[in-house]
Amino acid sequence: VVDPATGIQFPKVIKVASKVPLPMLSLVGVGVRTVSFLRIQVYSVGFYADLKNPKLKLEPTMTPDEKIREIVNTCACEIRIVPTRNTSYSHLRDAFIRAITARLRIGRNNGDTTEEEAALAASPIRKLKTLFPNTTLTKHSPLDIFLYPPTPGNARALTFRDLGSIESDWVAREFVLHYFQGDGLSPALKKMVVESIESL
Repeated sequence: VVDPATGIQFPKVIKVASKVPLPMLSLVGVGVRTVSFLRIQVYSVGFYADLKNPKLKLEPTMTPDEKIREIVNTCACEIRIVPTRNTSYSHLRDAFIRAITARLRIGRNNGDTTEEEAALAASPIRKLKTLFPNTTLTKHSPLDIFLYPPTPGNARALTFRDLGSIESDWVAREFVLHYFQGDGLSPALKKMVVESIESL
């Protein structure tokens, strides 16, 4: 599938390499991430999920946002970022940290996030800051961010390929969900994902 804004291609299905067996992931949507009033294209982003997970329960009465949350809460997912130009890992890291701390603040203010969840998230967020090298992520080199499916008794892992992992139910889930907050970091991605899951 080609992102029409950038020409960057995304495979329709991917198999994540892992020591434990993992399901094939299907592409749910793609879109471009732009920043500033100049509308500078930063990267194309693809969202993948294990839509064949038998635990996934999508009801016709659910809103699109509720369906996205159900997919993220239930399934293995992946965010694939493909830069349209050379960028730095530190630039991405700073954007990720800003986004996750903003979600933490909003969640505490509106009651979606408990004080206990906020306290438990502090250490994984600190670890997230340390995962990224002070090097360049070159143009068209994908960065895959994989959300493992939930397993009873264990915190969910969020793995940044070749960089490392964090383990935290809240951070792992909210990191993926922040791509779909409101109109989404990429409105084109959110629109395509909503259209795809409406047909499920």
